[in-house]
Amino acid sequence: MYKGKLIAAVFLMLISGCGVREIGSPPRFSPPAQNTERAAMLNPSMPTPIAASALGPSSHASLWTGARGSLLGDRRAMQRGDIMTVVIEIDDRAEISNSSDRSRSASQQAGVPQLFGIPQRIDNALPDGASSAALVDLNSQSSASGDGSVRRNERLTLRVAVTITDVLPNGVLAIVGQQEVRVNFELRELIVTGYVRPEDITRQNEITYDKIASARISYGGRGQITNMQQPRLGHQVLESVFPF
Repeated sequence: MYKGKLIAAVFLMLISGCGVREIGSPPRFSPPAQNTERAAMLNPSMPTPIAASALGPSSHASLWTGARGSLLGDRRAMQRGDIMTVVIEIDDRAEISNSSDRSRSASQQAGVPQLFGIPQRIDNALPDGASSAALVDLNSQSSASGDGSVRRNERLTLRVAVTITDVLPNGVLAIVGQQEVRVNFELRELIVTGYVRPEDITRQNEITYDKIASARISYGGRGQITNMQQPRLGHQVLESVFPF
């Protein structure tokens, strides 16, 4: 009885991890209320206190000010919770080809035809056809060749809005962005994280992916099409257990 309950519990665990709950329904979106972007927008960083003498002359009476909300103000993302656009245009190509060829041959012979008559005495004791004239005769030959090539061609063009989640002490901005697009029963996910410098952000509040330090770009999905491209859970378990 106990064994039957254990088997049933294991079976329920397996089917719950295989996506049985999504049969007949599209994949679910990730809850936006639990991501780091929302936390950064709700909890902005504390402003740095500035002395009154460092502010300079007041510009309250001017029609054109440098405030972020004015016409001439800098509207680039600079603070925790601000949003910017990351432009991802990857068009990488790599081609490497290596070949090697190596060969070696050697031959060694050694014999004692005359040594105080000892070889003749030995020949009398040897079977018919055997002789001690050539005691050692060695030949060796080896060869090795190798050929390898690597060819890659990757192209990806995307745009995604990211949020500043932290401003480091040196002024570098930590960014996190997540985008989900669901079409029928397939959900496409785009995740971007990394660190950027404020001076690399353009006036259009954009930054290219090649200026992101420690960039982590993930473009994938989940749903019916992705499930069909993956082996079944049992097949993956067998491949991990079987050594051959």
